[in-house]
Amino acid sequence: MFRQFSLTIIVFLFSSIVFSCDSSSKENVNTVEATETFIEETPTSPTTTPTSEGTIVSLHGQLHIEGNKILDQNNIEVQLRGMSFFWSQWMGQYYNSETVAWLKNDWQCTIVRAAMGIEDSEGYITNPEVEKNKIFTVIDAAIVEGIYVIVDWHSHHAEDYEEEAKAFFSEVAQKYGNQPNIIYELYNEPLDVSWDIVLKPYHEAVITEIRKYDPDNIVVCGTRNWSQNVNDVIGNEIDDDNVAYTLHYYATTHKQELRDIAQQALDNNIALFVTEFGTTDYSGDGFIDAEETNTWWTFLDENKISWCNWSIADKEENSAALLPNASSTGQWNTTNLTQSGLMVRKELKSKNPQF
Repeated sequence: MFRQFSLTIIVFLFSSIVFSCDSSSKENVNTVEATETFIEETPTSPTTTPTSEGTIVSLHGQLHIEGNKILDQNNIEVQLRGMSFFWSQWMGQYYNSETVAWLKNDWQCTIVRAAMGIEDSEGYITNPEVEKNKIFTVIDAAIVEGIYVIVDWHSHHAEDYEEEAKAFFSEVAQKYGNQPNIIYELYNEPLDVSWDIVLKPYHEAVITEIRKYDPDNIVVCGTRNWSQNVNDVIGNEIDDDNVAYTLHYYATTHKQELRDIAQQALDNNIALFVTEFGTTDYSGDGFIDAEETNTWWTFLDENKISWCNWSIADKEENSAALLPNASSTGQWNTTNLTQSGLMVRKELKSKNPQF
């Protein structure tokens, strides 16, 4: 309910001020809708006090991993929240500095994820320079905006392109390895392949190339079965101090059973990073489960697990944050956002620091 306050009498008499205030309230059929709009457009107080430099990266600096937590340059636990871009070859219009700036300034994202499509039509394998330059554009913009950025090898068959992955991540490490903004994601979503025989050797080979030029920044490694079986890693972790493991979920499909698997990994000192999740079912479409989405957010908050939502796209599916024909350079108002986009933006603005 809104209340209007009218100042009824202001009398200035030499050095004293006398006033009275009369308050009145008004209700009408638009009250609930107006209240929701007001709440959604007004960010809550930030949870962290910004530094004088005024960015999340200047506040936290170089990230590292200890146990199952991501820590900052002062050994303080960090939880990053932000948005993932869609497959680069199919939603490349959003891979620009204006969109990154809008996500940082309006959505209060502290991280974005640049998802470079690999083997699918018109992806990196077909057009390496075109797709690579999209990723570099997002990285450059994230550095300018002072937010973190995940460089994602967005594939379901990365083991088939190990040499290409080594070359790409080596180039990224040489170009950006001295920047604390960078997080490497080596394999988006493996299928049902062996952690021991396929995935771990692939990750180790790519990490070796990265560490030649960047000894410090975090690497996130995909896990079996669409990055869900994080428990496979227990007792067979990668020998690198700054590795986390990928956990993906879609709230309508993946519920307590997957949280139990995640908890098992956490209990065994496995650091997790949700580089992608959706509010819908696993297809990226279908019913949006708001209750389960909030249950997941509570779980992630309790365990200080960082996350990126899928996705910045105007595709006609319910996991997309944008309605069709939304501007390619940000400047979106609430009428440009889907139900999922509205939910996630509200979560980001209520919990992330505002810089």
